[in-house]
Amino acid sequence: MSSKPVEHCDPETSSSAPDGGESADVRVPVLFPTPLPKAYDYLMASPPPHPGTFVMADFGGRLRHGIIWAGSSDAARPGVDPSKLKRIDHVVDAPGLSPEILDFVAWVAGYTMAPLGAVLRLVMRTGGALTPPAGRMSYTLSPGGSGHMSNLTPARKAVLRVASEMSANVRDLAAAAAVGEGVVRGLIKEGALIGQLVDPDPPFDQPRLDLPGKKLSDAQAAAAAQLRAHVREGGGPLLVDGVTGSGKTEVYLEAAAEALRKDSSAQLLILIPEIALTLPFLRRVAERFGAEPAAWHSELGDAARRRVWRRVADGNARIVVGARSALFLPFKNLRLIVVDEEHENAYKQEDGVVYHGRDLAVARGAKAGFPVLLVSATPSLETVVNVDQGRYALVRLSSRFGAAVLPEISLIDLRKTPPEKGAWLSPPLVEAVSDRLGRSEQTLLFLNRRGYAPLTICRKCGERMKSPHSDTWLVEHRFENRLVCHHTGFSMPKPASCPSCKAVDSLAPCGPGVERVMEEAVTRWPDARIELLSSDTAPTAGEMRGVLDRMGAGEIDILVATQMVAKGHHFPNLTCVGVVDADMGLSGGDLRAGERTFQLLSQVAGRAGREARAGIALLQTHQPQAPVLQALANADRDAFLVAEAEGRARAGFPPYGRLAAVILRSPDEQRLKQSAEAHRKALFAAEGIEVMGPAPAPLYRLRGEMRMRFLIKSRREVHIQRFLAEWLGGVKLPNKVRRRVDIDPYSFL
Repeated sequence: MSSKPVEHCDPETSSSAPDGGESADVRVPVLFPTPLPKAYDYLMASPPPHPGTFVMADFGGRLRHGIIWAGSSDAARPGVDPSKLKRIDHVVDAPGLSPEILDFVAWVAGYTMAPLGAVLRLVMRTGGALTPPAGRMSYTLSPGGSGHMSNLTPARKAVLRVASEMSANVRDLAAAAAVGEGVVRGLIKEGALIGQLVDPDPPFDQPRLDLPGKKLSDAQAAAAAQLRAHVREGGGPLLVDGVTGSGKTEVYLEAAAEALRKDSSAQLLILIPEIALTLPFLRRVAERFGAEPAAWHSELGDAARRRVWRRVADGNARIVVGARSALFLPFKNLRLIVVDEEHENAYKQEDGVVYHGRDLAVARGAKAGFPVLLVSATPSLETVVNVDQGRYALVRLSSRFGAAVLPEISLIDLRKTPPEKGAWLSPPLVEAVSDRLGRSEQTLLFLNRRGYAPLTICRKCGERMKSPHSDTWLVEHRFENRLVCHHTGFSMPKPASCPSCKAVDSLAPCGPGVERVMEEAVTRWPDARIELLSSDTAPTAGEMRGVLDRMGAGEIDILVATQMVAKGHHFPNLTCVGVVDADMGLSGGDLRAGERTFQLLSQVAGRAGREARAGIALLQTHQPQAPVLQALANADRDAFLVAEAEGRARAGFPPYGRLAAVILRSPDEQRLKQSAEAHRKALFAAEGIEVMGPAPAPLYRLRGEMRMRFLIKSRREVHIQRFLAEWLGGVKLPNKVRRRVDIDPYSFL
């Protein structure tokens, strides 16, 4: 991927300064973190600060943070009177953005076709990071201690004892001593405690590079040696392709250590797809380097986010572990990115600036000249093709660590051995679970469908319960007795009668969700310790972690779970995985449906048998001859990928062609259709490009808005953004109609 280089602005002098007089004013472009496509010119004294410097300036009637931009602005054109320009209020005393980051922001805006200011907002989204709070006071025992004090009360003695062991603020000292804050303040007033101003965002401990990593197997050691050499030589993208349980993490942590050794100021970023993985992964990194890495994800509080942002900007945070948005942190000297589970759809950002974290990581490494490691047991077809075509290097780990072996995967043909009436677990699966319970081993029952039932229907009139403002079915959640829309968050109590025909007690659940499987498991195995894990039952990272930790500790016999459990988790005593519905990902018209199914089921099956005890995975299906399921049963990933690649190549779909989606949405259906027709009329013939649509999106009505979609397909060598810019630039959007461009879409709903 390439982009037009950022052009540096040559500021114009707005007035001449007399010899020996004050510096002349110059005109400088300022970019604000707002969804606008350009920078705006302001005046300031010469010489101007370098691009990337943070400033405060009046924008829209109030002072806002912005940056001195490196490119031209809309105001920098003939005929603009400099006297009409506003002045920059002041320069912010904070580390500026590096040229690498400015170049990355410009490239992302061009590639994703997002407004330049919207991309900058991803970098500046922490808000208070540029104006951190004043330092806080921390108190400890004064040099004289309490020698001059008499008649010390037990409460005061407790505070002095704590203060002799630690330095803390008034509240924390009082809490540690189990006394009121007034006791602490009295000791401060009398001089027994002395205070000092400390930074509210303390620096992170530096990683220790003298610590040895975990003992590696021969295969791991060979792979680690390859990665270290790749980092030393400054190589490009590299795929670490290792089966589940092969120890990929320990291997790439050795590459991370090499990057830190190579450059004493180097920073590195490890991207992970799920918040639930963060805490155990942070522990592993801390064990390897003797220092806690900086974490970045959506559940951090404002103070924690401010600290990470500031310490990344000044170079102190050398190891960052985060979700996809961590790509936009203001690194001072980023020298390595690791994208763990690179195939995961969680790296695709669908709102605001629409991007894929894996692709942006590769682009950032290519532009700045540092390695990017893509890690997976089931790599995406895009990555595999890049390896095959020589654009990415490859390191393989083909066996599990130690005595563990890959689980045996078997298909259960539900046409031949169906479950009992009203049940969802087939006799072979029930028998396997019972057998594992008898051996005191654990079972995972997997179904990637939240709630009790995916559809609620009236037995009398056939009414299907839908969200009032969307074309989406309401999912029954029996534990809460509610009907919920998983696309919009709409929720309502389950009614006692059908809202259409008014029949009482006629609403019936159709199909299973994890709650229904849980209900069946409790009935079948009443003495077993059974728990449920989904984003509904464990909505926070802490609650997820609690369930996963209990599973890892052997405190759960049967875990019923959604895809939250599919990746990155190690359960030593789990030997049986039962997939309740292996067919559910095979339909829907998604070009990646087969690939996603293979990846998800491979990852789920890979949770079994990760220690010395052998594992099995049983997949219930009505389509046992489906190529993806046959590939899983035969452990033949390469044959599946070859067939998948051939099908994509014939159709000209990614990675052999390019796709983009243009989605129009509006609460006004008439204006939406008029706008869609205007877009159709503005189309023009372009070699190597095919435009399909406009057509209603599969979910036509969502959150009170109707949606129309164009799908654009092009040959790989075509500059699809250039075509889109010319086409869309010729269509004026009416009020109440919004447009979103998605380069290489992953969702087709």
